[in-house]
Amino acid sequence: MRLAKWLGGVAATLAMLPGIAAAQGRPDQKAFFGLYKQLVETNTALSVGSCTQAASQIADRLKAAGYKDADITLFSVPEHPKDGGIVAVLPGTDKALKPMLLLGHLDVVEAKREDWTRDPFKLIEEDGFLYGRGTVDDKAMSAVWADTLIRLKKTPPKRTIKMALTCGEETTFAFNGAEWLAKNKPDLIAAEFVLNEGGGGRLDSDGKRELLAVQVGEKAAQNYTFLATNPGGHSSQPTPENAIYELADAVKAVQGYEFPIHLTDTTRAFLTATAQKVGGQLGGAINRLLANPNDQAADAIVSQDKALHSTLRTTCVATLLQAGHAENALPQRATANINCRIFPGETVEGTLAKLKELAGPKITVTANQPVRPTAIPPKLDPKIIGPMKTLAAKHFPGVPLVPMMSTGATDGIFFQTIGIPVYGAPGIFIEKDMSGIHGLNERIRVTSLYDGRDYLYDLVRAYAY
Repeated sequence: MRLAKWLGGVAATLAMLPGIAAAQGRPDQKAFFGLYKQLVETNTALSVGSCTQAASQIADRLKAAGYKDADITLFSVPEHPKDGGIVAVLPGTDKALKPMLLLGHLDVVEAKREDWTRDPFKLIEEDGFLYGRGTVDDKAMSAVWADTLIRLKKTPPKRTIKMALTCGEETTFAFNGAEWLAKNKPDLIAAEFVLNEGGGGRLDSDGKRELLAVQVGEKAAQNYTFLATNPGGHSSQPTPENAIYELADAVKAVQGYEFPIHLTDTTRAFLTATAQKVGGQLGGAINRLLANPNDQAADAIVSQDKALHSTLRTTCVATLLQAGHAENALPQRATANINCRIFPGETVEGTLAKLKELAGPKITVTANQPVRPTAIPPKLDPKIIGPMKTLAAKHFPGVPLVPMMSTGATDGIFFQTIGIPVYGAPGIFIEKDMSGIHGLNERIRVTSLYDGRDYLYDLVRAYAY
């Protein structure tokens, strides 16, 4: 479709992809690869892994580069000893400049060896790709941030550079290091702005760079529970009042409801650029929506694309169902999990009220714990976006840099709620299929890793030197 052509379009074909040895032509690349390899091969999945171990390994590397104990904070809580993280500080020489913060997460999504083609916790290079859980999300960026602090240690910056690598980003029910820092150590991570995951680039199937995005704002992820109860009874004597049927009606009501369209400066800029590139019926429909968000005919055209549909509004979808206690008994209890991605400016409470309205009086609707915060997205600040564009033109000539709102969620939301604007930094390009992130056989191109590292290093220097 034309959107797929736009989420690209204007880039030059990459050269043949070299292997690891060819890509590591500089000594600093070899040192970085050692750090990256160790991080990927340190299992940090919630079930059996340890972010605390990974944080400690990074601390050792920082100390070997000359950082003092006073520059490094390793943290965890007694209830979650394996979910620790690290904050490191490279002091600046100009105290009038507020610090910047580099944010990444050490934990990864679970990965079962029997499901993967290769060992998910062994970094393996094949055909120009590096395979392993976390090769992209988020150990690529976390390794780049740690490596950047190591490389910059010998030359003090003007602006203080802080780094926070935390645990718990990939779960909603475990200890979250970013949330803990924001609530308990705000002075330690205080900064003028944060560079985080969420941005990045997309490649087509031929390895062409299609699009480079900077994330400016994100939706809030929140789960809700629908509960239907009934006295039940013998299945040989059914009645119209049935917990499963009542729950099904409520879930269908959610399916049939479209939340209203909202626009931010970020989504307006993204949609405007998209309309210009795709043209035709879709481009025209996008332009009509920008002029009148209540244009239902235009909405029907634009929302055929699932990414654009989610960019326009809050979305809620049923993701889990549980019901009944025996095959020959009427159900006494039926529940559904409704996963919502709440548009910036809307609230968890407001979404709860709408879900209660949709579910009807027979269904109990509750917001699941933990309740994640919501935040107004940061501004498209030229002081932040400008250097990104300048360096993108240098490192990735011809590739458009576009602001976007994430329809997912990151730990950046915890920093935004205490007043620190967060930007998902561009630089690391991934495949059109999301490179197996959260799925099987996660991978990154060798060239994408090193090119992204160079871009992000220069970006940090542009803000701090």
